[in-house]
Amino acid sequence: MITRLFRRFVAGPEFPAPAPDSPFIAVGDIHGRIDLLELFLEMGPAYPIVCVGDYVDRGEHSAEVLRLLSQRTDITCLSGNHEEMMLGFLKSPEKVGPRWLRYGGLQTLASFGISGVTNGGNAQALIAARDQLKDKMGPELISWMRSLPTRWQSGNVAVVHAGADPLRSIDNQDTEALHWGHRDFAKVDRTDGVWVVHGHTIVDVPHARNGRIAIDTGAYATGNLTAVLIEHGKTSFETVG
Repeated sequence: MITRLFRRFVAGPEFPAPAPDSPFIAVGDIHGRIDLLELFLEMGPAYPIVCVGDYVDRGEHSAEVLRLLSQRTDITCLSGNHEEMMLGFLKSPEKVGPRWLRYGGLQTLASFGISGVTNGGNAQALIAARDQLKDKMGPELISWMRSLPTRWQSGNVAVVHAGADPLRSIDNQDTEALHWGHRDFAKVDRTDGVWVVHGHTIVDVPHARNGRIAIDTGAYATGNLTAVLIEHGKTSFETVG
């Protein structure tokens, strides 16, 4: 099923309309839903695509999502907090492992064919799982994940994973704010006229208001993956599921 919602914006005295240099599409959190990602790509999007991150965890096919996206040089992929945790696990499994496994890492390991790991596993078990994951991923996929940028911008529209500090410019943000959000992001409007497209926080209906465009509709849980086409003065939401 495909649903579309169109909303137009007119420049006003308080906040200008979104005005990218050229039209583009942003895709919300995928979380291992290779079926929804493939359905979206089969539609043949006619504009450049930017994905907001969180390709792994929770859904059942994280490995397939990573492998597909890493081969698509025509898609810009940003990093999210779940990529950060996965890379942290590869570096320090004893430290990061317990938290990552609680937030979907178990499903990601399973998608790579790694079993026998539990949330309560000891350090030796976590290290063994990390070693298996490194072997299954291979250096090229790991390098691709490590190279993912944290933000992308076109005109007065920026794409990030979770949010941004509204009092700082987009190119002067902490990675923590971009990956995990900022306490003032949803409460304080920006004054620089930049619209921020983001995922991370699940919404029932995608929306664009007050300089924020939310497109995470919880694909792993709801079966709905949302994208937004952003043109000058207009956003068009599209959900596949």
